[in-house]
Amino acid sequence: MSTLVRAKISALGTYVPPHVLTNADLEKMVETSDDWIVSRVGIRERHLVENGVATSDLAVEAAKKALEERGIEPSEIEAIVVATVTPDMLFPSTACVIQHKLGMKNTWGFDLSAACSAFVYALQTGAQFIATGAHKKVMVIGADVMSSIIDYTDRNTCILFGDGAGAVVLEPADEDSLGIIDFIHEIDGSGGCALYMPGGGSLHPSTRETVDKKMHYVHQDGQAVFKYAIRKMAEICEKILRRNGLKPSDIDAFIPHQANRRIITATGERLGLRPESVIINIDRFGNTTAATIPLAMETARQECKLKKGSLVLLASVGAGFTTGATLLRWAY
Repeated sequence: MSTLVRAKISALGTYVPPHVLTNADLEKMVETSDDWIVSRVGIRERHLVENGVATSDLAVEAAKKALEERGIEPSEIEAIVVATVTPDMLFPSTACVIQHKLGMKNTWGFDLSAACSAFVYALQTGAQFIATGAHKKVMVIGADVMSSIIDYTDRNTCILFGDGAGAVVLEPADEDSLGIIDFIHEIDGSGGCALYMPGGGSLHPSTRETVDKKMHYVHQDGQAVFKYAIRKMAEICEKILRRNGLKPSDIDAFIPHQANRRIITATGERLGLRPESVIINIDRFGNTTAATIPLAMETARQECKLKKGSLVLLASVGAGFTTGATLLRWAY
């Protein structure tokens, strides 16, 4: 039996559109306030695309930065996995669009839909191609234009989401101690109707009626999502730490999905993590769905929390429900 190869992250690139929507801007659009938004979810501003800018456009910018950091050409990437719930269109895949825009001549790829857990799911999918020896260089992208599916008259959802993208390059680890160590993923479809977009699929194809009923926007039961997320994020983190014989004090950087500051801080407190190890940037970007974790990786790097050998814990909970945790040692 061949020995599996550990995958490592060898480069990171992120991108957010320049336009910023602040809480003060939202106060003019819906009945809300800066104080309420900050106290409830911890968001002060979020970045939104201009009309005509698609998920692939953000993804390409993030991918270019990752390629530049690694010092490689697009043609060297053998596979791309694109995590998104806001593809440019139902088909072709956004992976195909990105491949064409970047001129990745030797690449195949596909989209992966797991909402806010999509990046960690895509990360493990890409890592398996490295582990089996099928590929030497895989790009994983998390990108979403959430503003395209948000009703800006719904104060329960429009305050939460932003647009952004992040991309990483995966390669075989040249040191056994570095790279992706372990992961745990779970899904629970019983919570599907707590956070979903009902229109546009085969169940409810686009019609005048589905548009009139606003079925092509995000619908959310905020309390149900909050209760599930605050329980499951801690549970899955405890499970992966226990399985690997680690203590919370061993974690150098906890990089969670950025959905709600209260969920993040409660998870950190329940796990007993050092406060300085918990990465939070939701105040600047909001919930960018598949992009939150790579964007938070960049924040951790800027804060000097990611160094070669740093033990990193990624965690997410998203619509579906989907849950994921990844344990890795930063490789550069």
